Amino acid sequence: MLEIKDVVAGYLPDVNVLQGVSIQVGKGELVCMIGPNGAGKSTVLRAISGILKPTQGSIVFDGENISGLRPDLVLKYGIAHVPQGHSAFPEMTVKENLLMGGYVLKSSAERNKRIDKVYEMFPLLAERQNEKAGNFSGGQQKILEMGRAMMLEPKMMLLDEPSLGLAPLTARQVFDTIKSLKEDMGMTVLMVEQNAKSGLAISDRAYVLELGIERLEGPAKTLLNDSRVAELYLGGTLSS
Repeated sequence: MLEIKDVVAGYLPDVNVLQGVSIQVGKGELVCMIGPNGAGKSTVLRAISGILKPTQGSIVFDGENISGLRPDLVLKYGIAHVPQGHSAFPEMTVKENLLMGGYVLKSSAERNKRIDKVYEMFPLLAERQNEKAGNFSGGQQKILEMGRAMMLEPKMMLLDEPSLGLAPLTARQVFDTIKSLKEDMGMTVLMVEQNAKSGLAISDRAYVLELGIERLEGPAKTLLNDSRVAELYLGGTLSS
């Protein structure tokens, strides 16, 4: 479904964070990118979603070259990006946040239909639809953000550090939600995750990035126990 080939990109002229990254994601897969800070993981997601324009290489999604397209056009192709940190509107209710996710839908009947589908996927949001998002915990806000992304019924979801700053129990709930997106709803997911052990545990395949290039790739469970991953990532073991 997604093929990134030899992508070079950065934030300053002549300073490239990505040094020729190549990544593939198949339909229905949950793929995780891990690596040390500064490896370029979040930059890959920004290049896909159009926030950052690659200077070299190609990004092909569902057979179409989307390299360098504006974020709104990338979204129309069916790629939803849930960024790092909190992006829910705290003073708005859960329902209002979800409506913002479907702002491009012209039919109010269609918006309501999709909200009902999101409520079915995420019962927590249905139960607390009239509460302000600011009253939610960090993990609950992340679930709300994923629900908001589902309003446009994307073909693929990009998740940037979904467990960042969350307590272990809350992070586990978020990972369970991500796993459900893939297993129960058939969503294709490309996830960046600093918690390598938890991210790899729910993924099909994974890439290890270092200094803007993919160093290792393979089945997630295999990489979880690969000594090279532990050395690149932590200088120790991931399985302990």
